[in-house]
Amino acid sequence: MTGEVTEAANGAAARTYRIVEMETHDVRFPTSRELDGSDAMNPDPDYSAAYVVLKTDDGFSGHGFAFTIGRGNDVQTGAITALRPHVIGRDAEDLGALYKEMVNDSQLRWLGPEKGVMHMAISAVVNALWDLKARRAGKPLWLLLSEMTPEEIVDLVDFRYLSDALTPEQALQILRQAEDGKAERIETLRREGFPAYTTSPGWLGYDDDKLRRLCKEALDQGFGQIKLKVGADLADDVRRFRVAREVCGPDYPIAIDANQRWDVDSAIAWVRALGEFNPHWVEEPTSPDDVLGHAAIAEGIRPIPVATGEHVQNRIVFKQLLQAGALSYLQIDAARVGGVNENIAILLLAARFGVPVCPHAGGVGLCELVQHLSMFDYVAISGSMENRVIEYVDHLHEHFTDPVVIDNGRYRAPSAPGFSAEMRPESIAAHRFPDGEVWKDA
Repeated sequence: MTGEVTEAANGAAARTYRIVEMETHDVRFPTSRELDGSDAMNPDPDYSAAYVVLKTDDGFSGHGFAFTIGRGNDVQTGAITALRPHVIGRDAEDLGALYKEMVNDSQLRWLGPEKGVMHMAISAVVNALWDLKARRAGKPLWLLLSEMTPEEIVDLVDFRYLSDALTPEQALQILRQAEDGKAERIETLRREGFPAYTTSPGWLGYDDDKLRRLCKEALDQGFGQIKLKVGADLADDVRRFRVAREVCGPDYPIAIDANQRWDVDSAIAWVRALGEFNPHWVEEPTSPDDVLGHAAIAEGIRPIPVATGEHVQNRIVFKQLLQAGALSYLQIDAARVGGVNENIAILLLAARFGVPVCPHAGGVGLCELVQHLSMFDYVAISGSMENRVIEYVDHLHEHFTDPVVIDNGRYRAPSAPGFSAEMRPESIAAHRFPDGEVWKDA
């Protein structure tokens, strides 16, 4: 049966087609009611998706979204609609050219450039185009990307503003060095999956009993690392970290995440105060735009590592963070920068600087997406799982047609064609804002 599906998909990929329809939906989940996702900067998030569907004249579809936390999701959805002229009537085969065309629309670019709401809209559309391309090929996206040649991968990347740190020739060298052993790594992924860590125990709104119970569950489920939210009150952070250590033991990796709460000096002082608990890393200690601040914090809290990236706006800021030695773990986000294409550029930058990538996935659908990017990185760029983990949160997976599967603390490699981005129609209908069933009495 699988062979028949693949053969049909290969035939579809070879046929001429056009994108004839774009649908958008403002989808919101009321996660604030249980304080799921709560942290020091975002105390009451409603995990949301500005969701887009691209449909072709031969019956295929591609799905993508931008992740937000509630208010403003309508603004994000409107920004996606503004990209309609770039995709209607087009195919999804040359995604390097189409990505660069959208990023370089001069009038829309003025709203960034290459940052904020418009750039996240481009990410949603680009990711939907990749979902469409992988579905037509009959392959999961991680495998589709992994089987592309180094030259094809390099053609996807916009190297403008990167050439002082990464040239096309250097990117080709990285990709060519990883060619040897790709087949074996693909089989390793299929057999063993990819390491995960969980943030689910650590939301700031949870009481100590819930923290204790969820830490125990994380250990029982095989996770090799957890993460705690910090930054609102130091005494609370000390108490909660102590609870987590009592459950997990003295040597178990426990990362902390401040969600941009601190200035440079307060970050250094706060992390030093938590140093007795041996944080595995401190995440987003200050503004995502403050490259020099991150570098100063990294120096001031050494040897505790800095991790950041979920709110970094584009490949250029990532380049500067790497050049400044400001981070030890790079955290891509599947739906903030310019989609798959720009994330490939960032993965190549990380490889060039020898920094491991540990993606952000706290949000609706982000686990589903980012697993593909880490698996592609392992197969075709870094060639390693050492010091690399993908975040996992146990939220909202039931709303997707191809939800992530965690097995003994590891992501199982997706096998269904596409980018795992498709949301169930009944979930969209029930959570559409403001007229979906879950919002009618809100």
